[in-house]
Amino acid sequence: MYKKDRTEQLKNNIKYLIRSRGETRLSLCSASGLTRTTIYNILEGRVVNVQQSTIQKISDFFGVSYKEIETVDLEGREVIESSASLYGNMNPAAVPIIRESQLVDSLGKRIGELVVANPLTYYFGAASNLIGVLLEKDISGVYDRGDLLVVRKGGASNSGEKLVYSRATKKLFVVSEPGFDSDVALVIGEVVEERFNGQ
Repeated sequence: MYKKDRTEQLKNNIKYLIRSRGETRLSLCSASGLTRTTIYNILEGRVVNVQQSTIQKISDFFGVSYKEIETVDLEGREVIESSASLYGNMNPAAVPIIRESQLVDSLGKRIGELVVANPLTYYFGAASNLIGVLLEKDISGVYDRGDLLVVRKGGASNSGEKLVYSRATKKLFVVSEPGFDSDVALVIGEVVEERFNGQ
């Protein structure tokens, strides 16, 4: 019975996090590396025993702890916290800062791994799957060397500016339109905040 309660809490929290963070089941799958079948089975209540590695990938994606996602009613807690003050009571999210030269090698790693191995900055707002990209070269006409871009990893969202890596030139650039040839360009993610000169 205990395991069933945890699985039910996990399912409810995933549904809430997808809805409240503006994500979709598809964006969760593509960014976390889990199959659509795995996510759908959890959300439809078809599994009682969810593997620890699966829970870890989901919690990393949403930036919540492994224990919380299984045991805490996140929606209830956030409602209470946001009503405690006029502006809510949101803690900042820790965001790993990755140098441009190390960015492509870091993309396959989970946020939890990157947080431990890199310097950190903090982001105030609804945050999931964020990295900070420290530019080591200018992005012509847009950003300068030393600027820090807070980026939501993955290319699932169609809105906002995207940070993209050109495989041919081995340089970063920024675009607004969706749709890329993955053989030519690699979408790093959506730029959610710009900090000039690393501020």
